Amino acid sequence: MTAASAGERGPVPAEGAADAHWLERAIELSRSCPPSTTAFSVGSVVVAADGLILGEGYSRRDEPLDHAEEAALRGIDPGDPRLETATIYTSLEPCSARASRPRSCTALILGTPIPRVVMAWREPALFVDCDGAERLTAAGRSVVERPELAEGVREVNAHLLA
Repeated sequence: MTAASAGERGPVPAEGAADAHWLERAIELSRSCPPSTTAFSVGSVVVAADGLILGEGYSRRDEPLDHAEEAALRGIDPGDPRLETATIYTSLEPCSARASRPRSCTALILGTPIPRVVMAWREPALFVDCDGAERLTAAGRSVVERPELAEGVREVNAHLLA
């Protein structure tokens, strides 16, 4: 999490304008990703039920193999009780398979009590066949897709989609 976002508050996570606000922030974070021809540029924000940012990250933020959700979750105490009512926003569907790390982003999320995942775009089958949304739903997590915001994610990743 950047110093600018530490303790920052925004709208309380909820369907509608608040979800759009936080997804737009995730998409903006994805613009900070170092370029890659072998991985998507993704942003992620973990928001407590009261609108406090608990963590945020983007792909390749700290290490070349970092995924956004991984970076966002890294600085949060796994025992933080606010996770039980938090929402994780991610510009792209959390990965469900990964060659570079032992745990996918879906598995990392399932390792927390975060009950709600909001994403802008389903991961296209460019690198792997992703079923993160289905796995999260099967595990009892609420998954919300906001496809009207997917164009911003496609724009950030246009170099991979050409």
